[in-house]
Amino acid sequence: MSPRKPNMDSSIYFGADGWWHGRVTMGVKNDGGPDRRHRRAKTEPEIQRKVEELERQRDEGRATKAGRKPTVAQWMGTYLTDIASLKLKPRSLDDYWSKTRNDIIPGVGKHRIDKLQPEHLERMYRAMLDAGHAPSHVLKVHRILSRALKIAHRRRMIVENVATLVDPPTVDEIEANPFTMSEAKAFLLAAAKRPRFMRWVVGVGMGFRQGETLGLRWKYVDLDAELFHPQWQLQRLTWRHGCEDPKKCGRRLHRFEPCPPKCTTHRNYTRGCPQPCTQDCTRHASACPERRGGGLAFTRPKTKKSRNEVPIPPPFIPYLLEHKAQQDEARRAAGELWQEHDAVFTRPDGRPLDPRADWEEFKELLEEAGISDRRLYDGSRHTAGTILNELGVDMPTIMEILRHTQISQTRRYVKGRSTLSKDAMRRIGDVFMPEPEPATETRTETVDSKAARARRRRRVR
Repeated sequence: MSPRKPNMDSSIYFGADGWWHGRVTMGVKNDGGPDRRHRRAKTEPEIQRKVEELERQRDEGRATKAGRKPTVAQWMGTYLTDIASLKLKPRSLDDYWSKTRNDIIPGVGKHRIDKLQPEHLERMYRAMLDAGHAPSHVLKVHRILSRALKIAHRRRMIVENVATLVDPPTVDEIEANPFTMSEAKAFLLAAAKRPRFMRWVVGVGMGFRQGETLGLRWKYVDLDAELFHPQWQLQRLTWRHGCEDPKKCGRRLHRFEPCPPKCTTHRNYTRGCPQPCTQDCTRHASACPERRGGGLAFTRPKTKKSRNEVPIPPPFIPYLLEHKAQQDEARRAAGELWQEHDAVFTRPDGRPLDPRADWEEFKELLEEAGISDRRLYDGSRHTAGTILNELGVDMPTIMEILRHTQISQTRRYVKGRSTLSKDAMRRIGDVFMPEPEPATETRTETVDSKAARARRRRRVR
């Protein structure tokens, strides 16, 4: 009778089924029982190699946990619900869910995470690009999936994060198109005819983001010290179900069949017809009677640096005082209809401004001022950074005003002007190639040698 092997020793044997079998003890399962893995092969050298690979993973701490691995769709649901929701801001979490539902799950959702291969991701990215998605969109999908697989790898659910083996599409940085100084003045001149003139002065003149401007509250505006404290931002968040059965709650809104080719229901949708619902759809939370967490909400800025105080230009103070007085008058006129939110920029009934309506007003002002179409970010944040640079403000100071964490980020917000480049090259030209001095009427004697004068006399003779 052969002696009993130690607990952690592996065993290799030839079975009656004609296969070589190997069993390796990897540790302990969640229930306390031994985690003994099985491998099989046709030849003894092959099974020996497989057993040694399992032992190497165990000894190096790289072995995956026991049990059947979830699919990509299952793991993305777990990651977004239990892990990412603890760290991400609500708006970012909504974006992660959207790209997971619309891109990741239809593309690779049925693969088990331990069976996912780089070519699966590459085919998904290729299909997304062929469908008309921008490379920046595909890159964002890649980063979301890579982050989820990184957590799975850290928890030893998979041996390797295959997203790190894939090169995502290259994204060309969008060139900024800020206002020139004359365009900025024309824009503000058009905005001066509207009741929310100061909203555009703060956005264009101080480089505030849209959410920060609309989220300003009087509590955080110190007119005596001439400081803004951007502690909050206004965002539109996605509603969530408050009921116990989201699928049943949205039953009357589920639509499982795609729209016909010439759909008239969604002809005014800028993004086309919405995708059909899945069989386990839990969307349509906006119609839930107990909905929560959505609509316009005041949220904290993304970074701590974004909450730094910003000095208010002294010429802005009288206009802000006038704006406050007009708002007080509107509050008295509205009476009981006024909804107090302490917001600096409000609708006639006191509610915060809708970001969509704010964007539409920006487009209207561009047309009124005769300025070519551009992004809201170009007409506010990029414009402030560029004009500050034209006024001779150094980069570290611009970084503090725009509240960036790195100066390299600030440089992307500052666009050089051709007029400044011409002036700079003129000055460097003056250094290397000074202009010739003007000729004078004063005559000077020619300094010749005695021999040269003698040769000249001989030629004359």
